[in-house]
Amino acid sequence: MESEATWRLGAFLGVLALLLLAERIIPWAQPRPLGARRWVANLGLVALGSVLVRLTLPLAAVGVALWAQDAEVGLMNALDLPLWLSLPLTVVVFDLLIYLQHRVFHALPWLWALHRVHHADPEMDATTGLRFHPVEIWLSMLVKMAAAALLGAPPEGILVFEILLNATSLFEHAAIRLPPALDRALALVIVTPRLHRIHHSEREEETNSHYGFCLSIWDRLFGTWRGRWEGELVLGVRGWRAAEEQTLPRLLAQPFRRLRG
Repeated sequence: MESEATWRLGAFLGVLALLLLAERIIPWAQPRPLGARRWVANLGLVALGSVLVRLTLPLAAVGVALWAQDAEVGLMNALDLPLWLSLPLTVVVFDLLIYLQHRVFHALPWLWALHRVHHADPEMDATTGLRFHPVEIWLSMLVKMAAAALLGAPPEGILVFEILLNATSLFEHAAIRLPPALDRALALVIVTPRLHRIHHSEREEETNSHYGFCLSIWDRLFGTWRGRWEGELVLGVRGWRAAEEQTLPRLLAQPFRRLRG
């Protein structure tokens, strides 16, 4: 756990590099005229969010889990669960938590204004999986910190979950086309790029589906599964797709601005 930051950064950079390479080898056919010009803004958002969390919430979720373990606080610590059970249970419970959090960010207008920054990307590639407003990143960390304390989750479980969350977010947004048979097989367990693209449709009924990040079971259980899009898939949010809206200053200000006209 002393090298937690190194593990997370190494996994993040490794997965991002592999997916950007895969986007060259097995690309999704949708045109991406802006392409890498969006990367500065997308990467800038996650960098600012990480700095905000480090400055204001230095313990973060792993730190809270370490504190809960030492203080014997939380459900898993009270039950004294062995690590072989508490670690996978932490990953599953936190994945469900992120699914529910995602639905709340779509349901409440002031939270949607923040989350809309993510959806307003007119194109999709692996960097879209990093494109979250810093305030949304900060609020999400507060939720995970509270859950870590209440659950008494092992810090190793939180670390594994955070690495998986980052990796699956990059994967499901990647502009890659998997072989149909492989995609169908993977979709039985995890969210694939084909499934998550539906969630980024401009159509409200498609946007309000496929909220899962890692496991695909939550959408099946809670009735938010669609399986495929209908007709042409148009990505982004109406009114926010213009190239001039994809700069870092515009994205930071977007939740507090109104569309002209």
